[in-house]
Amino acid sequence: MTSTGAARQTDPADQERGGLVPQAAESAALQASAEAATQSRRSSFYAAMRILPAPQREAMFQIYAFCRAVDDIADEEGPLPERRIALDGWRADIDALYAGKLPRPDLAPLAQSIGSFGLAREDFVAVIDGMEMDLAESVLIPDMATLDLYCDRVASAVGRLSVRVFGVPDAHGEKLAHHLGRAFQLTNILRDIDEDGERGRLYLPRDLLTRAGITPTIEAVLASPDLGAACAPIMSAARGHFTAGAAIMDQCPRRSVKAPRIMAQAYGAILTRLAARGFKPPRVRVRTPKSQIFLALLRYGLF
Repeated sequence: MTSTGAARQTDPADQERGGLVPQAAESAALQASAEAATQSRRSSFYAAMRILPAPQREAMFQIYAFCRAVDDIADEEGPLPERRIALDGWRADIDALYAGKLPRPDLAPLAQSIGSFGLAREDFVAVIDGMEMDLAESVLIPDMATLDLYCDRVASAVGRLSVRVFGVPDAHGEKLAHHLGRAFQLTNILRDIDEDGERGRLYLPRDLLTRAGITPTIEAVLASPDLGAACAPIMSAARGHFTAGAAIMDQCPRRSVKAPRIMAQAYGAILTRLAARGFKPPRVRVRTPKSQIFLALLRYGLF
């Protein structure tokens, strides 16, 4: 990172449009902004996004909409070649935006956010690379290094985009994204074991399963009464990342970390509930506790 999130850079869309937006393009941009806001309501982070000032809020909605779009490609059923082509289409769109072009009118709000907050192209590309890992099944019972790379691409890269929007100082932003991104993603992995298994996915590392005496297949893992032993190191790693993230936020201006503090409190509560529930089958899905979000909003969002 070379500047704070508040820095204003050239808007790629301005170069393409010459500062004038045709009525049809303006309508598409407005619709894209509305759709991004609507999609963001499904996110566990929606409450944290809502407290942001309008330009930051819009940027976070656009980042979330991008992530949702490429994640849906990775998750949807359908021919693998077509899904790869769809991800390649997003690569081309991102490249076009950073070349000062507007490949589609509905990407004008994303182009505006890129310019307003100096969002890095490589972070958008990293997210797409993470979705490619899902398509290639390279994170199906991976080794620890592959899992960490996956977490960096699908979560910490989103964090690196987000901290620029939040205005986290450069000295702390990348480290905060590193730790909270991994904390959130590891929590997701633990929470979604059964749902991911139904999709033919399993992100728990092979060596942890073997150490726990579990045959490294999806069927054996989901049925094992010893699953908690394999999950324990992942839970410990997530706690460590939450702790490191909290220490970094303590060093940052309060206003710049309001949103990530709310996110961290909500996800930390999920991890606590997972620990209390355990991992022996049958498992009841743990959901984001609304009470914790409300308390976090009271604590961090009002002042």
